[in-house]
Amino acid sequence: MDDPGGGDRKSVSAPPALVTDPDELARKDASNALRQADAVTALIEGALSGPQAFKLRPSILLRLNRFALEGTNSFAGNYRPSGIYITGSRHQPPPVDEVAGLVEDMCEYVNQNLATKSALHLAAYVMWRVNWIHPFDDGNGRTGRAASYLALCVKLGYRLTGKKSILKMIEENKGPYYKALEAADAAWADNGRVDLTVLEGLLEKLLGALLVSVLEEAKGQSIA
Repeated sequence: MDDPGGGDRKSVSAPPALVTDPDELARKDASNALRQADAVTALIEGALSGPQAFKLRPSILLRLNRFALEGTNSFAGNYRPSGIYITGSRHQPPPVDEVAGLVEDMCEYVNQNLATKSALHLAAYVMWRVNWIHPFDDGNGRTGRAASYLALCVKLGYRLTGKKSILKMIEENKGPYYKALEAADAAWADNGRVDLTVLEGLLEKLLGALLVSVLEEAKGQSIA
């Protein structure tokens, strides 16, 4: 496979093509991104204002994937039906018959550690683990990043705002994000160890940049 440090990572399987025109696909992807963002906002607000404690559930991941892929992929909002590989990555996702159980385990890890682990750790864990499991035919990165943002805000107790979100900053420069995922993959492959040091460091840096941008906006300064 390609060097994971460069280029883009892409899920590769054999899904039925719903959209073949590149311009139409770009329009649908842009529309889906907005709908997914609205869904995440609604989930955050519901979690923070609801009477019951938040729990990350597989249905949330399925819903976020449906918003990411609706109208562009036949398996939107469903687990992938077959094996898959990722170009630009050394990691081989697990077999399809393990996907549902691994997603359940991931959600359980978050729910059991919501009170004790840091917001950065929980966000990094969700972002990495969704990419590691690769439960969907496509949109794994988008779904993982959206779920990560959800976990981050729920743990913090408020929704992060700013002209350029953490998710947008990752989208604009995916190289460090891919390297951080590979570092976590390598630790897990070595001895089943959860080591999110690099990914937590990346999220810490991006969160700092977000907070600086909010401060500059509050002071009336221009933001690049």
